[in-house]
Amino acid sequence: VTLHLNPISSVHIHQKPLVFLLNSPLPLVWKLKTERLAPGIQRVFFVSIGSVVQFEKGNFSLSAETEEKLFPEKNEHLLQWAQKEYGAVTSFTEFKISRNIYIKVGE
Repeated sequence: VTLHLNPISSVHIHQKPLVFLLNSPLPLVWKLKTERLAPGIQRVFFVSIGSVVQFEKGNFSLSAETEEKLFPEKNEHLLQWAQKEYGAVTSFTEFKISRNIYIKVGE
C-alpha cells in the first residue's frame, strides 16, 4: 500500500512531528511518498506485526522511526488506545481494500 503524505494547501512545508498507526490484519509493505514535509522533523510509524515501511530516496528516513506494535483487534479499541496514548487523534480512516492512501497533514 502506498501512503501519500502532503501538507494541507494552506501550509507550504509541514514542519511538525507526526505519529501514524498503520494497522492491517495481514502484514503489509507500506510505501511512503511525501511532498513538502520538512526534513529532520520526527515522524513515527507504528505498524502491525510483520509489516514494514519503505521510505523514498532522500533523508526523510533519517528522522523517521518505525516500530512494530501489537494493536487492539477492533477499530474502536484501537482508537481508544491511541487517544489514551497520545491524548488526541486528528484523523482515523479505515479501508477494506486500497493500494493508495492520500493523507493531508497540517493544522
